[in-house]
Amino acid sequence: MNVSSTTAARPLTAAQRRGSMIAVIATAAIFGLTYGLSAPLIADNLAERGAGEALIGANAAMHALGVLLIAPFLPRLAVRFGQRALIIAALLLSAGALALFPWLTLIWLWFPLRLLLGVGGEVLGVLSETWTNDLADTRSRGRTMAIYMAALSLGYAGGPAILSVVGTDRLAYVIGAAIALLAIVPVASPWTAAPAPMSADHGRPWRYLRLAPVALVVTVLNAAVETAGLSFVALYAGNQGWNEAAAMRLVTTLMIGAIALQLPIGWLADRMSRPRLVMLLAIASAIGALCWPYVLAFPWLAYATVFVWGGVFVGIYTVMLALVGERFGGAELVGIYAMMGLAWGVGALIGPASVGIGMQLSPVWGLPGVIAAGCALFALFMASRRGSA
Repeated sequence: MNVSSTTAARPLTAAQRRGSMIAVIATAAIFGLTYGLSAPLIADNLAERGAGEALIGANAAMHALGVLLIAPFLPRLAVRFGQRALIIAALLLSAGALALFPWLTLIWLWFPLRLLLGVGGEVLGVLSETWTNDLADTRSRGRTMAIYMAALSLGYAGGPAILSVVGTDRLAYVIGAAIALLAIVPVASPWTAAPAPMSADHGRPWRYLRLAPVALVVTVLNAAVETAGLSFVALYAGNQGWNEAAAMRLVTTLMIGAIALQLPIGWLADRMSRPRLVMLLAIASAIGALCWPYVLAFPWLAYATVFVWGGVFVGIYTVMLALVGERFGGAELVGIYAMMGLAWGVGALIGPASVGIGMQLSPVWGLPGVIAAGCALFALFMASRRGSA
């Protein structure tokens, strides 16, 4: 299988590669910021309009439906139209949908708009990952994907920060739309090297499950733990005697660790076996989760623990992105990343439900026990694959 980068046919200078990498990763950060702003903004506005939790949840599920609808077609769309054109189209779609939300008084019309945001988000997520991998070289792929993940995480965290300043009225939607439009500038710039045209990939989408099973499993794990963690970590800390402000600082510390430690993990990924590193990170994540009930009695130790744990756990996904980018290329890589998007939706459904049941059974061990079990099972699965993606 030819897994060489699609830019190999037209070698870039170091300056061109570096400039293009900055532009594409900045685009990923802006995409993350747009999503981080829109998700809580829409939920808050629906609640203000009298929508119940079930309706808010159903609206949020439309984002996942948009992912499910577009993901199987992304490889062929990328072949036909090119990645740059698809990213620009997705940014325009996202900006247009965000701009329409405050003008539509019937909240049922927010459902198709949320679906369009899901379509745009899946295109942006998959193709920004693919484009970043395309620009990376073998020696620095781990560090490159680490920078990508750190920028994306920073973008996610920036959305709520903007809302805390401007509020959740119409201006917030205008800012979100403007950010999406702003991202078009570096993508469309003639100084940003676009990937070379892809060769057609006529395989069925589900064959990617056979090509990269570990990548799909790690995506399910990452989504399950991330969504469950954001939903339950503050609640879990509160059950252990933490006040609300301190519990939210604990969540923030975890997110900061997820951003700050990606570069060291990416450096390791470029200097050792990436499958082995993924397995070691999973083992460390399982052990670290089991420490939570003990460290919460000592606040500063708890902050230090979740800071490191957040970086180690997110590092599993970072290294897997580099591993997949190393072994696949072109439309095949787009297809695998698209299926990883579907796997993310599966994990987002499994995680909160499993942790919710676990915390009902044991308020102390429910959250860390479920997370540790998931990480340990993945480590065993990774070992059984003997280094495959």
